[in-house]
Amino acid sequence: MPRKAPETLEETRPASELIDARIAELGDWRGQALARVRALIHEALPDVEETWKWRGTPVWEHNGILCTGESYKQAVKLTFANGAALPDPKQLFNASLEGNTRRAIDIHEGAMPDATAFKALMRAAAKHNAGKKKR
Repeated sequence: MPRKAPETLEETRPASELIDARIAELGDWRGQALARVRALIHEALPDVEETWKWRGTPVWEHNGILCTGESYKQAVKLTFANGAALPDPKQLFNASLEGNTRRAIDIHEGAMPDATAFKALMRAAAKHNAGKKKR
């Protein structure tokens, strides 16, 4: 069976390049916030995999999806796929709190989550994914 040609240029570029381009494209506090949380994710989980899904969403994975990084006019939203199952002693989750599975962190201009608490949350998400995989 012939291999399907990529539909867009995005499908041929590595996710890391697409995320770099998104950060540059934003060009304001949102790009800076996305770059900062991306750096924290890599500090917490050096072997994290960056992917690009749903035609334009940065995604960080480690044995499954950890979180997505979406940008809106008023916020950068980090949605954790299994956030409801994660410990959040510093109460970083401040959005999508009503769901049974996901939780999110909305970062607004001038605000950033505590770096230590955020990295702990990322490690907890990776641990949760690893535990699900073993079942």
